[in-house]
Amino acid sequence: MGLEEKLPSGVLLTTVEGVAGYMRKASFWPATFGLACCAIEMMTSGGPKYDTGRFGMEVFRASPRQADLMIVAGRVSQKMAPVLRQIYDQMANPKWVLAMGVCASSGGMFNNYAIVQGVDHVVPVDMYLPGCPPRPEMLIDAILKLHDQVQHTKLGANRMKQIEELETQRLSALPTSDQTGLLR
Repeated sequence: MGLEEKLPSGVLLTTVEGVAGYMRKASFWPATFGLACCAIEMMTSGGPKYDTGRFGMEVFRASPRQADLMIVAGRVSQKMAPVLRQIYDQMANPKWVLAMGVCASSGGMFNNYAIVQGVDHVVPVDMYLPGCPPRPEMLIDAILKLHDQVQHTKLGANRMKQIEELETQRLSALPTSDQTGLLR
């Protein structure tokens, strides 16, 4: 007989991390950083047909101090990279970044000196969204997957331990140049 069976009905048991994760995921305030054609699809996702307001994202914020999710939609030029980093630095913690489109993820078809070959060279990216341009349904799906990550993010000392474990795991990974293509 567990504790749940002894409690009266209507009593909910959870952790502070669980409640905080649920509240954070249910109230994303995105900062728009629309740089190219992907921005049109991002704007469409806020319209009445797709309505990101259902997921706690009522208004796209113009001020980075009010936002906790940066959606980088489109290619990032070398001249725009410092501005992108400055806006990211002005966002309050915790903050997340979604690279929308193949140009933001890897430079896309623009393999030249003027375009940053992946926004992860400028800011840490939490979610990559492929496509040229990705449809609003894909953006909403990526945001929902990011919701899941945010909800299960640890807090405080547990978060620092989680970061250290992830860092150790990533540093011990086999470099892609040494991989043979066989599953191990």
